[in-house]
Amino acid sequence: MIEVVSAERCISCDRCVEVCPTDVFDTDADGIPVISRQSDCQTCFMCEAYCPADALFVAVDRTPLPAGSPLRDEEHLAATGLLGSYRRELGWGKGRVPVAGLDWSYGVIGYDGQNSIFPPEATVVPATDSRPERET
Repeated sequence: MIEVVSAERCISCDRCVEVCPTDVFDTDADGIPVISRQSDCQTCFMCEAYCPADALFVAVDRTPLPAGSPLRDEEHLAATGLLGSYRRELGWGKGRVPVAGLDWSYGVIGYDGQNSIFPPEATVVPATDSRPERET
């Protein structure tokens, strides 16, 4: 669910407003998007993916986080690299490597043969060649 819009980083491009499928945002007098209908957020990450300024953070939770959560604290999100992290992990943005262009032969998701594209605290999942058995 959308949790943070950084007014400091926002460039008032309205891309998040345009791509949001559920009209979560309104724009304030300064042209900065504000979260007006958080309960309508589908946690699709489109706003964060399209934000060229990495000014948004969408938490993986489908309900709003509690008021004291560090994932609602812009300073914490910036310090930990989580602000705009979805766009970065997609490889979108100048100087970033698209995930589809990575060398996956090393068998570890997020490893490009030399450097992990994920922060050190991220969970790295081993890749597999087979799919798990489905229950019928």
